[in-house]
Amino acid sequence: MLGPMTEQTEARTLRPARRVGEFPSMPEPLPRPVPDSHTHLDITIGEAGVIPRRTPGPQTPQSEAAGDPMADPVRAVVEAAAEVGVDRLVQVGVDVDSSRWGAELARRHPAVVATVALHPNEAPRLAELDEALRVVESLAGQDRVRGVGETGMDFFRTGEDGRAAQEASFRAHIDIAKRYGRTLVVHDRDAHADVLRILDDAGAPETVVMHCFSGDAEFARACVRRGYLLSFAGTVTFNSAAALREAAAVTPLDHLLVETDAPYLTPVPHRGRPNASYLIPLTVRALAATTGSDLDELCAALSRTGERAFGPW
Repeated sequence: MLGPMTEQTEARTLRPARRVGEFPSMPEPLPRPVPDSHTHLDITIGEAGVIPRRTPGPQTPQSEAAGDPMADPVRAVVEAAAEVGVDRLVQVGVDVDSSRWGAELARRHPAVVATVALHPNEAPRLAELDEALRVVESLAGQDRVRGVGETGMDFFRTGEDGRAAQEASFRAHIDIAKRYGRTLVVHDRDAHADVLRILDDAGAPETVVMHCFSGDAEFARACVRRGYLLSFAGTVTFNSAAALREAAAVTPLDHLLVETDAPYLTPVPHRGRPNASYLIPLTVRALAATTGSDLDELCAALSRTGERAFGPW
């Protein structure tokens, strides 16, 4: 049985730990199933604990049905998500350990596929960056590994001192994604110009996902012109996110994805509490309102685009 990761990238562990047993209640299910295009099951379980409330399914082990979800904490999260129409999950790697864990998890859980990578904040910390990149590459060819990322640029914690290592790592990930035909999952924190510059210069893979899209409408158009997919998280529901909603509104439905980045970025009205894949319906409904889309049509589009990016589960 796979349990939660015990070692996470430093950038993640600097954040406040989530508290066990404070997951929000289940939202109303979606009319059609959609994928969560970006989640961290290892961190969700390790920091926030196990989803405490769900209906036991027909294949649920007796220990779980009796109230012991720790018998398989990943299954508890996956089944809670499936109850509300989130039937596919993309487990995202942020360092060597989480990438290995995710690849193994995907092999054992049919609802989960994986991506592998070194987070931008991880690259400057590594004395042996090339060796870590070789591990990422060794995992990228596995059938259940469908993406390379999250990689990209983020100077919030590293400052300009981290720029050279981040760019070298980003370019290496781009190369791995192209050689293995994998989707590139891009982390971009206040680095829009750098991200586009590097992608344009290196030559982007066929499929690029802008994880937790954080730009405005102009940046959204620039990404769409390049054929990139824009993945919106719970941040699109925040009161302060008018520019982000404008970006979603100009994004064609066939370029949209939805994600949790769990256990972070929990959508309104549960902001500040632990996030998990079963809360995706709140973000999807916000996107439907923002884009003026029919909810059923939006769900169908998110499902198609998810499989275009990450293949069949």
